[in-house]
Amino acid sequence: MPICVTDITRADRAAADALGRYGVATVHEAQGRTGLMHQRLRPIFRTGPISGTAVTCTLPPGDNWMIHVAAEQVQEGDILVAAPIAEAHSGYFGDLLGTLFQNKGVRGLIIDAGCRDVDDLEKMGFPVWARSICAHGTVKETVGDVNVPVSCGDTLVNPGDVIVADNDGVVVVPRADAASVAEKAQARIEREETVRARYAAGELGIDINDMRPRLAEKGLTYMTQADYEGGRR
Repeated sequence: MPICVTDITRADRAAADALGRYGVATVHEAQGRTGLMHQRLRPIFRTGPISGTAVTCTLPPGDNWMIHVAAEQVQEGDILVAAPIAEAHSGYFGDLLGTLFQNKGVRGLIIDAGCRDVDDLEKMGFPVWARSICAHGTVKETVGDVNVPVSCGDTLVNPGDVIVADNDGVVVVPRADAASVAEKAQARIEREETVRARYAAGELGIDINDMRPRLAEKGLTYMTQADYEGGRR
C-alpha cells in the first residue's frame, strides 16, 4: 500500500546547518567514513555546499507524480531525496518544479535519476545532484511513497536525516547523530588547520605523522640514482 507520512521528526536545525559549513569530505570522515552516496550522483552545475533535513520519495520508472506529492510535505530547510524503484534516467525534475520547491524554502534536490532544464535551474540557483541529465519527460500514473526510508545513491536515507552536498558529492548523517557528528567535524577542522599551517611552513607529512619508521618496516628503501641505475636493490 503506497503511503505518505505527514509528521516526520527532523534532525536539529542548528546541527543540520552546522554540518553544511564543514562540507561532504569532512563530514564523511568525521562519522567514520560512512554515509557517502555513490559518486554517480553529481551536481548538475557547480555550487556551494548545502545541508538540510531529508524529505524522501520513491519514483516509479518514468513517473514523477510522487515529487508533486512530496511538495506538500516539505518545509523550509528541507532537501528532497528522490529514489527510483528501478534504474531510470528520464528528466523527472526541471525548472517548474524547481520554482515550486524553491518557493517553499527547499534547499536542493538529490535524485538518483535524471534531471533537465539545467540552464534554468542554474539561473534560479536551485541546486540538484542527479544521476544523469536527460530531456526525456515523465508521466503521472503510478503511486509511490513519501517519507519512508529509501536507498538513494546506494545509501540508506531515513526521513529527517541530514543531507550534506557539495561539489565533492553527497553524504547522509543519521538524524540522531547530527549533533555529535557536527562536534567531531569541528574538531577535525581545527586539527586540519594546525596541519595546514605546518605544511605551509615547509614541514612534510611523513615527519608530522612520524611515518618514517613504518615506511622502513614496510621495506621502503632510499637509494641514489647511481645505485638505482646500477641495479643495487
